Amino acid sequence: MNFSKLRNKLTAGAFALVLATVAGQAIAADSKKPIVIPTHNWSSQVVMAYVIGGIFESMGNNVDYKPADSQAVYEAIRLGDITISHEVWQSTFGKSFYNAMAKGGVIDAGTHAATTLEEMGVPQYVIDDNLCPGLPNWEALKNCKDVFASADSQGKGRWLEGPQSWHGDLMPVRVKALGLGDDYVVKFAGGADAIWAELASAKKEGRGIITFNWTPNFTDAEGFVFIEFPEYSDGCRVADGGDGACGSPKGWLKKAANYKFPKTHPAAYTAFSKMSFTTGQIGQMAALVDVDKLSHQDAAKKWLADNEAVWKSFTM
Repeated sequence: MNFSKLRNKLTAGAFALVLATVAGQAIAADSKKPIVIPTHNWSSQVVMAYVIGGIFESMGNNVDYKPADSQAVYEAIRLGDITISHEVWQSTFGKSFYNAMAKGGVIDAGTHAATTLEEMGVPQYVIDDNLCPGLPNWEALKNCKDVFASADSQGKGRWLEGPQSWHGDLMPVRVKALGLGDDYVVKFAGGADAIWAELASAKKEGRGIITFNWTPNFTDAEGFVFIEFPEYSDGCRVADGGDGACGSPKGWLKKAANYKFPKTHPAAYTAFSKMSFTTGQIGQMAALVDVDKLSHQDAAKKWLADNEAVWKSFTM
């Protein structure tokens, strides 16, 4: 047997197979079926939905947007009713995300550069004007209930939480666990817009306010101080066996996708897996709505136009 000729034939055959594979990948087209992107009830998430949708559309994809519950969305992704989730906050949605992954059908599509914190806090002027001496240490709240009282708080100080769908009874449990139940009551806002409206009103009047907030968002630029509660540790929350007298952890911001997405839309999934937005970039997206008062769609268009060098790199 002529081993030299056989080796040449095998080499040629392998090379032909590689060429065929590369060619197949090169001509593989994304499905014309729409990529379904969820919208929730806070600005950065909705603007980013349209930003990502715009990126997908620039690649020739079809996109649909679907309002979705921020906890139930992972089950919807698992079932294929929604394709992706682009703001998976560790402290709030991590458990729902991992539960859906454990059932099968949801994949981890990567992590943004931005780190996150979701916590109760006060506007910077509350600290600067010394409205509650000792803040941001939480124990200062023991002597400041009147500073944070409102018309609907029955003489107690008020914590303005986000919608109850975001965290359930996390904050009412914390108030009680910290021994603040006699002095403070937790009220739930209808949505992010209600929080921003209340913050604006309090600033105009120069009054104290404790409200739920998060970073990254547009308030990073103006100044917001998160209250320093007892440090978070695994197991400190009631759902994990603790008493709930702990603050929130700093966490990651991930992306999730239906497991079929890499197969049905290989180019879009590759771009999605590359997407990594910073705290500043996400804050800019939110500010276009919450400060500049653009619609979410127009905010996304402006952000895409102003940051082409950023997002184009995801598509290459």
